[in-house]
Amino acid sequence: YHHLKAVIKGRFGLDATAVGDEGGFAPNILNNKDALQLIQEAISKAGYTGKIEIGMDVAASEFYKGSNVYDLDFKTANNDGSQKISGDQLRDMYIEFCKDFPITS
Repeated sequence: YHHLKAVIKGRFGLDATAVGDEGGFAPNILNNKDALQLIQEAISKAGYTGKIEIGMDVAASEFYKGSNVYDLDFKTANNDGSQKISGDQLRDMYIEFCKDFPITS
């Protein structure tokens, strides 16, 4: 937790280390892979590479829009729809994450 805070502070500044509603950090990252890279860097700085794995609670029901459409930009009001993907594309994205990062679930 403290190493992640330091990584976020180094990359985004002190303001980005404020804690969100559910107790987590909420830096202004550009995409989901950036978040995983931050976590992976914190794991490395803490000396735990190869010793711990990442578990993800993706809460996909929050950005499911029906008809097999998932909006990865659902928090942006009036977004342009460019981040809408199919269930198959979402699955493939998760598979890539599992290849690139130490993800267990």
